[in-house]
Amino acid sequence: MRRIADVLGVQAAAIYWHFANKQTLIAAVGDAILADQADWGDSMALEEWARDLRDVLLRHRDAAELVAASLAVGLCEHAPEVGAVAILEAQGWQPDDAGHAASAMVHFILGHVMQEQTRQNLLAVGVLAPPTEAIDEDGFEFGLQILVSGARALAAR
Repeated sequence: MRRIADVLGVQAAAIYWHFANKQTLIAAVGDAILADQADWGDSMALEEWARDLRDVLLRHRDAAELVAASLAVGLCEHAPEVGAVAILEAQGWQPDDAGHAASAMVHFILGHVMQEQTRQNLLAVGVLAPPTEAIDEDGFEFGLQILVSGARALAAR
């Protein structure tokens, strides 16, 4: 909090006027990042939603880690899985099942992006050297297809 205050040219106490603690500040930043998610319509495919969430996270350094930390303590006001739940419910899923499936997809996306962003950071400081790829498009798409195929198989039962 002191480093943030220094960058802003204020005292740390000024930040605490707006945020009760560091975790609520992190959650607010996570909410601001997640606000960039596309509006989810019933017609949006689950794959589109997942790719959009990944893209939103990749646009911000360490976003996946930050959002995961905020979700873990329940401080996010913007739940990233809401769009997936709406899509699944529009396809006939029961609310509880849609919530569990969407949560599994969010965890996959957060984990995958966290790994990608960690590699980006390690490449930037020279810990990893090229030709190491930071972004794993093929790995993401393969994992996404496993999850979507599994969701479709469950829905068919």
